[in-house]
Amino acid sequence: MDTRRLLRFLATALGTAGLLVSGCSSGGSAPSASATGSAATEELEPYYGQKLRWRDCGVEGFQCATMKAPLDYAKPDGGDVKLAVSRKKATGPGKRIGSLLVNPGGPGGSAVGYLQGYAAIGYPAPVRARYDMVAIDPRGVARSEPVECLTGKEMDTYTQVDQTPDDQGEVNALDSSFQKFADGCQKRSGTILPHVSTVETARDMDILRALLGDEKLNYVGASYGTFLGATYADLFPARVGRLVLDGAMDPSLPAVDINRDQTAGFEAAFQSFAADCVKQTSCPLGTTSTTDAATALKKLFTDLDAEPVPTGESRQLTESLATTGVIAAMYDEGSWPQLRESIAGAQRKDGSGLLSLADSYYERGPSGKYANLMFANAAVNCLDLEPAFSGPAEVEKAVPEFEKASPVFGRGFAWAALNCAAWPVKPTGTPHRTEAEGAAPIVVVGTTRDPATPYKWAESLADQLSSGTLLTYEGDGHTAYGRGSDCIDTAINTYLLDGTPPKDGKKCT
Repeated sequence: MDTRRLLRFLATALGTAGLLVSGCSSGGSAPSASATGSAATEELEPYYGQKLRWRDCGVEGFQCATMKAPLDYAKPDGGDVKLAVSRKKATGPGKRIGSLLVNPGGPGGSAVGYLQGYAAIGYPAPVRARYDMVAIDPRGVARSEPVECLTGKEMDTYTQVDQTPDDQGEVNALDSSFQKFADGCQKRSGTILPHVSTVETARDMDILRALLGDEKLNYVGASYGTFLGATYADLFPARVGRLVLDGAMDPSLPAVDINRDQTAGFEAAFQSFAADCVKQTSCPLGTTSTTDAATALKKLFTDLDAEPVPTGESRQLTESLATTGVIAAMYDEGSWPQLRESIAGAQRKDGSGLLSLADSYYERGPSGKYANLMFANAAVNCLDLEPAFSGPAEVEKAVPEFEKASPVFGRGFAWAALNCAAWPVKPTGTPHRTEAEGAAPIVVVGTTRDPATPYKWAESLADQLSSGTLLTYEGDGHTAYGRGSDCIDTAINTYLLDGTPPKDGKKCT
């Protein structure tokens, strides 16, 4: 597989509580009786009965279409949302199994972009031979009526706000930045903002399943995509085909626990990076111990808080942007050499390397325009769960717990979890066990040192699902499928191709 393509799309599977966005969401509205029925209700029949009109995408080998879904499933006659769909037909040889939907996570990652840029050309050839590879951009994301919140210049300002406030003035500035972000979303996207929940997106996937002519849904979801897949299974257990949930979320957790767990996850990832770094003669964090490496990184952040450094452009490297850059490199160990060089550059007063990493995380283009990833991320997360904190006072009380989880990132991650407090739409979801009683076997994949979706979440989800089976990758990085483990890939390929899941508890290195 093309590792560079994969790493590019790993960055879209956010799964992080830190920075100025909340973490991968959990929770969601409880399924209604109409949602779980064996057939579409009369009100939804126009959507289940529509015809997809496939056209050329302008990308060789791919077709595109537009699917309609109700803006509000509680009022199906209240207007539509138009959702972007793409596919690459099965290549053969071998009998076609059906469609395989893919989602890279986020929330906010473009599934269509992931399909066209990686999955439909980078997944194992035997899988692509027997499945039509399909993706739908979730409502509010990318090509599907995207949520918009801030201009490029406003977003530049937002990403540079001090996320480790030292005094009341800085607390007020951070709180104000969250309010401005929320107000921007309401102003620019107020109509769709109440209707981008994970439950609604899962129901959209069932309409697409029917339009593709599949009796059951076959699906590979990464990071937040696992929560989306698990939500689908809970809503429509009888329609579950072969589901792979890689880098699993735990739907039973409230937002504060998710954020704290992810803080610990990124600390563990940093410890792995530091252990490798101190063995290198070029390590900018010293060559003695991981404790010294952590001290050196915290010193860099403190120095940048006091005095940002030049980057070769109008923006300077602030503490917040530097933290984002480091976090971005934690998603895959293949980025560690670049991170070492970037930290060394910042120590020499050249912030361009860490700024580049931060820009890739935020999906900021060279022109200064941002993709809608961060806007959709907040919109979905803040709708799916009650806020982690209601105000700055609650954050202050929680900071010691977050710093215990991560001496390096804890304070910043705690304050970042305040972002949903100002959200203009009330949340519709709650933490709950996801059991999907009656579903076919579902494969849940966990990586032991995954920073964004801690391994214990995979253990928990596999335990909750009535038909869940746990597949473990003992290693570093975010998610496991297609990242170099023949053991993982063989187990998942076998499941996708002949329906046989790996033995529950199988471990790969």
